[in-house]
Amino acid sequence: MGCGRVGSGLAKDLEAAGHTVAVIDQNREAFRRLGADFNGRTVAGVGFDRDTLLEAGIEHADAFAAVSNGDNSNILAARVARETYGVANVVARIYDPARAEIYQRLGIPTVATVLWTTDQIMRRLAPEGSRSEWRDASGTIQLCEVHLHAGWFGNPAHLIETSTKARVAFITRLGEGLVPNEHTVLQEGDLVHVMVAESEIAQVELALSKSPEEL
Repeated sequence: MGCGRVGSGLAKDLEAAGHTVAVIDQNREAFRRLGADFNGRTVAGVGFDRDTLLEAGIEHADAFAAVSNGDNSNILAARVARETYGVANVVARIYDPARAEIYQRLGIPTVATVLWTTDQIMRRLAPEGSRSEWRDASGTIQLCEVHLHAGWFGNPAHLIETSTKARVAFITRLGEGLVPNEHTVLQEGDLVHVMVAESEIAQVELALSKSPEEL
């Protein structure tokens, strides 16, 4: 739902990946963003209206993305898709960070545009501590990019796991993702992403702000 810049780009990317896509938007003119090569279905209407959703094929959908420019419309459409039609993979774009967190805790996956943007900038301006990149629907587990004391570099990545309650999910090295193994050694410039319980984040941050010898 939503055929703005995000919605149209998402629809074209999904189609290019081999998926069958239907796009809903209240404004028929918005479908021009899809281009002449788009082979999916376009439905003009309100994205949370059941007749509109049925016309778009919601009963056979594997996934639903609500990416219009209205928070209320997005969350309502996402809830109808999941709760009424049982769509397995549902996500809603939300502009209000506080509202996004509430829906996330209710088990409705959200992408908070403003929160994500400010978080990305803060990670570059003030890299100390950790920055949340993803959390599970209950809000208890987070994927975080963590800032390491220089003393960690040159040590095996698994030392983080034996020294803290975090688990190394992956490392970004020279712009590429790397899943560490028992031989992976941390290098200066690595961006380290860990899975950690929200209740343990403060302790993990404290531990990683020190060299391993200080623990």
